[in-house]
Formats: sequence, structure tokens, C-alpha cells
Amino acid sequence: MKRIILIICACYLILSNTACAQNKQGKERTIMKKTLVAYFSATGVTHRAAEQLAKEKNADIFEIVPQQPYTRDDLDWTNKKSRSSVEMQNPDSRPKIGSHLEHLDEYDTIYIGFPIWWYTAPTIINTFIESYDFSGKVLGTFATSGGSSIAKAADDLKKAYPQYQWIDGRMMN
Repeated sequence: MKRIILIICACYLILSNTACAQNKQGKERTIMKKTLVAYFSATGVTHRAAEQLAKEKNADIFEIVPQQPYTRDDLDWTNKKSRSSVEMQNPDSRPKIGSHLEHLDEYDTIYIGFPIWWYTAPTIINTFIESYDFSGKVLGTFATSGGSSIAKAADDLKKAYPQYQWIDGRMMN
């Protein structure tokens, strides 16, 4: 009888140690994926929306900063020769970015935010998307606008980058 109890205890110890080792190995291999809110803001409105979304999603935040900042004159949509007007009239325009996103591999969901310009995303958003490989990530959009919806901007990005997994966009006025 003692022999059976000893065998049972030995088996229990072996099994529990094996389970712990497997659990430890599993934890070492598990990398916590995080959410990122990346945004471009020309006047500060989208910045505030990005902070709100990051807080709501418990996400990290990254500002897409243009290499050459936009001035008030650059943003004058009534002037067809302003920088923003010229960029938005040229679908191949890719304004340079002055900030760099580190550790993209840590994120599995990325929300990309921007003000709506001419019913779509500013071309600097294309620069951002084309600067990184978002394969295996879930991408969402959020936007701010004085009156436009996000529908066209979200559709434009989905069509331009069909290789990525997109979720519905969200207005954050």
C-alpha cells in the first residue's frame, strides 16, 4: 500500500513539474500585443481626438510629424496654390515624414487618425502607410472634420492598400 502511495505521489510531482515547465515556456513565448494610435494633426484638433482614443483603448500614441511643418498659409484650402491644395490635387504626392515609428512589431492593432482634407485622408497618411509593413496587423481609421464623413477616406485607404486588414473608420469630432 505504501508503495502505491509513493508511486502516486511521484507521478503527481512529475506531472505538476512538467505542467509548470510547459506553462513557463508558454509565457516566455507569449508576447503581449498592444494597440497604437498613430495620427497626423495640422491644427491640434486630431491630436486631441487621438489622445481621447488612446485613453479609451489603453493604447500607445505616435504623432505623424511632417518633415516640413504646415503653416497657416499652407493649409488655406481656398487658395489653389497652397501647399495642402497642391498635395491633394496630386494623387502621387507623398510629403516626407520627420518622425519614425519604433517597435511596430509590438502592435497588433493600429488606429490611424487624420483631419479630412478634400473628403479624404491627407497624402501624408499614404506616406505613413507606405513607410511600414502592416502585414498581420489590424488597421482602423479615425478622423476629424468640420462637416465631412469618414466614409470616402476609409474607402480610399482600403482600395489603395487592399493587402491590409481594415476595420470600420470612426469620426471623432
